[in-house]
Amino acid sequence: MLLMRKEFFEAIRAGAKTTTLRFWRSARVRPDSVHTMPGLGRVLVTSVRQVRPGELTDDDARRDGFAGAAELRTALRRLYPPGRRRGRRLFLVGFRLLDGRAGGRADGPLRLG
Repeated sequence: MLLMRKEFFEAIRAGAKTTTLRFWRSARVRPDSVHTMPGLGRVLVTSVRQVRPGELTDDDARRDGFAGAAELRTALRRLYPPGRRRGRRLFLVGFRLLDGRAGGRADGPLRLG
């Protein structure tokens, strides 16, 4: 299961957000796996790669629903303060929404997993 903030639901449904960044100790998903995003439905993970925040490009940011890399890094600092990053690596996860809301609820979780 991948949890997503409600603020990103519309961009995901519109196909404007096709990646997510997660600080994990190790990758929790793998390419070609299918996961549920509560409130959205099923997604196919298309790619997973470890990145460093400074390596993120404007293209990476746009795929994640942000205007540019600076805005994306600001959001990462807000969503993942230093204490939540300790001992974790950053993973860029590409995904594709398979079905609208199958198995999900419109009022799904409000946090990143």
